[in-house]
Amino acid sequence: MKDLFLRKGADQRLRGGHLWVYSNEVDTARSALSSFTAGDLVAVRNTNDRVLGSAYMEPNALICARVYAPAEQCAMDVDFFTARLRTALAIRQAAFDKPFYRLVYGDSDTLPGVVIDRFGDVLVLQLNNSGLERYREPLLEALVATLAPSGILLRADSRSRREQGLPTDSEVVYGEVPLQVALEENGVQFLAPVFDGQKTGWFYDHRMSRARLAPWVNGKSVLDVYSYIGGWGVQAAAFGATSVCCIDSSAQALQGVAENAQLNQLQDRVTTERGPAPELMAAMQAQGKFYDVVILDPPAFIQRKKDLKKGIAAYRRINELGLQLLQPGGLLVSGSCSMHLSRADLMGAVQQAAVRSGCQVRVVEQGAQGADHPIHPAIPETEYLKAVFFRKL
Repeated sequence: MKDLFLRKGADQRLRGGHLWVYSNEVDTARSALSSFTAGDLVAVRNTNDRVLGSAYMEPNALICARVYAPAEQCAMDVDFFTARLRTALAIRQAAFDKPFYRLVYGDSDTLPGVVIDRFGDVLVLQLNNSGLERYREPLLEALVATLAPSGILLRADSRSRREQGLPTDSEVVYGEVPLQVALEENGVQFLAPVFDGQKTGWFYDHRMSRARLAPWVNGKSVLDVYSYIGGWGVQAAAFGATSVCCIDSSAQALQGVAENAQLNQLQDRVTTERGPAPELMAAMQAQGKFYDVVILDPPAFIQRKKDLKKGIAAYRRINELGLQLLQPGGLLVSGSCSMHLSRADLMGAVQQAAVRSGCQVRVVEQGAQGADHPIHPAIPETEYLKAVFFRKL
């Protein structure tokens, strides 16, 4: 294991529990970044030679090293991955009674760059950093030994991989994986398209907020905007909504809504409309349509911090459209997966939307990511998800 020396004073974040080393924190006189290649394992040391942890290198990236073993030196071998997986598994098994969850959530499970979603005995794996490529086989060996899956799919088409110029071809790397896999969430059955669906095929992160829909939707009409394959909308119908309209720009996603509604014998209460959300919502308003519950779970409008102002305007606009389609006394569920958007900013955007719509709103409930997306207290970036329930007065 090589040594990576930090500049004087650059060890403070790591000593506080953070796991990232930036390139400008490296003492390049003692450890030139050009001497490393992606995936090299290093002992990160401060100016006094104290070991701050073991990391793998990405020497050409702004975050040039990612710590996977704080305060110790160890290899990224089968034993290491097995220990990490067992710890992650214990958290999920304590929180959930069925094997459907995010099994590994990167830094929060001290496996930086690794994401694994579990669908029963099928696993969908993402390796989002170039330095991980060299450790795929010991990770797979540990997964097989720990979970005995029937199949593992490597989804290599993430945005971070594309930005790094890494191969983006997905492949089955163990066993067999069907085109669609079954899962259960909050007692509702779904089929997720793991090969060509969004991300890993499903979004487990809003599970807890979707469960909180139950008391709000019984006997109500619901509009599910950016529905994908019906995570919110189909569950709303299962919880007693009299009618649910799911809108999305993807024909494939809406086909998934129809299949998942039928899977739960809810096809008579779930309809779909395809098109850009703002245009469809404006057309609905022009037609005089109103709903008792409007759910907004858009894609991340803010990918980078520099896009914050523009992104807040986008959240304000979509929430304004949602409020205009909402009956007085109705419920607006406003979600965001933009890490750079704070909860306060989301509330501010909805308040601005309410003023522009000529109504008042009150927060009646709030939601966040569940136990399978644990938050690392030293890494704010691991907390990204917001869901706020607003009552329209």
